[in-house]
Amino acid sequence: MSKDPNGQTRMFSEEELAFKYDDLPPEPLTSVGQNPVWTDNKARFVMLYLRYFVYITHHGTYIDGFAGPQAECETDSWAAKLVLGSEPRWIRHVHLCDQNRAQVQRLRGLKAAQPDRDRAGHRIHRDIDVHDGDFNRIVDEILGTGTISEKEATFCLLDQRTFECDWATVEKLAQYKKSGNKIELFYFLANGWLERALSGQKDMDRLARWWGRDDWNELKDMTREQRRDAIVHRMKAELHYKSVKAYPIFKRQTGRIIMYYMIHATDHPQAPEQMARAYRDTVRPTEAPQYTQTDLFPEPKGPDSLSPADSMSQLSA
Repeated sequence: MSKDPNGQTRMFSEEELAFKYDDLPPEPLTSVGQNPVWTDNKARFVMLYLRYFVYITHHGTYIDGFAGPQAECETDSWAAKLVLGSEPRWIRHVHLCDQNRAQVQRLRGLKAAQPDRDRAGHRIHRDIDVHDGDFNRIVDEILGTGTISEKEATFCLLDQRTFECDWATVEKLAQYKKSGNKIELFYFLANGWLERALSGQKDMDRLARWWGRDDWNELKDMTREQRRDAIVHRMKAELHYKSVKAYPIFKRQTGRIIMYYMIHATDHPQAPEQMARAYRDTVRPTEAPQYTQTDLFPEPKGPDSLSPADSMSQLSA
């Protein structure tokens, strides 16, 4: 901590804004290639990663904190729908949450439409719970179900529009397991309109809950890259994830504006390579299941000028 010229306590010193990682676990080296993921591909990006990963775990729990699609979106760009429909259907427990009544109805319809058997005719052993309410409160109910054991591979999608996910919620997820691998996080950080959102937000408590501290105002003075790095750094330093990488999600119309960063936090040693693989493969045809097994999330939600190649090269190595 340091003081600014007005005597206010600063979150970071000038030097600390560069975020040195010497005292944190080194990131595994991965290559994501040069194919950008667009906003309308991001649900497929998440789905592909989970598909690849269940070939490693053969089980899993999927939590989607803001699961309903936007009304204008087609359902084939809806993360919950793509994840539930992905083969093999080895994810055993699914929790879908939204606080919008219309979205909850769509989630219930999605649940009712799920088949009893997969394409091979095998019975699908899966329970799907739809939760009506604010995920920041519902998360305690989900974690209290007893279905998430210390060894259960668990993935939580936090596809917030801007400030919906409280930092306290992120902490609860990260700290839930006492041994083994933590709950993996897919945390979406708004980028393309975050300056406007920070300046236009009138609910200061909302911002303090989202950031988890009362020094959120310093975010206004950061560059977009510094804000991205601040989240990555906090997930490693405060939440103790072994790997935290920020994947850029681009606006298709220009190909140069990063609308979101999908920040992936994990403890599993194979997860970073599978996530990088999913990023590379998102814009390619889906691989055949037999090919995938041998090697072992499109849903725009809101209103950098780096090129896709330059931005992807800045992914933490």
